[in-house]
Amino acid sequence: MDKNLVLISGAIVYRYQNDKVEWFLVRHQDTNEWEIPKVTVRKGESSVRAALRIMGEKGAMTTRVLEEAGRAGGTTTLNGKTVPQRYIYYLMVLKLSSKEPIGFQSYEWFEYPKAIKKLSSKRETSMLRDAKDTYKKWKKERKARRKKQA
Repeated sequence: MDKNLVLISGAIVYRYQNDKVEWFLVRHQDTNEWEIPKVTVRKGESSVRAALRIMGEKGAMTTRVLEEAGRAGGTTTLNGKTVPQRYIYYLMVLKLSSKEPIGFQSYEWFEYPKAIKKLSSKRETSMLRDAKDTYKKWKKERKARRKKQA
């Protein structure tokens, strides 16, 4: 792996609220646009661990990673140099939220149609769409497993 690579981990978190699925989005401080929570992966840290870390530290949430939702690439500028950047997004379910997500300036839970409209980035819109499809597939497989066990 390229030592100059900047790895970003995204947390696509959902919860069940009043028999509906809601998706967690945060508002970016600089641009005021809604986005999926993301964090730079630290040296020696896995991208999965980084996604869990951001939701625990900033979101005050206990979450579980279900599976990878998607990947994207690009570049960024660091210290005047253009370096490769890779995004890995994870589908995560909220298990427990003990208090308000104090680490995010602005956040909200949205049902899917509203969440998809709030995102301005094509990459993030695509990732949320893929995560929803992954969620549906995961839910269907889980239901089939439970039916088999019964």
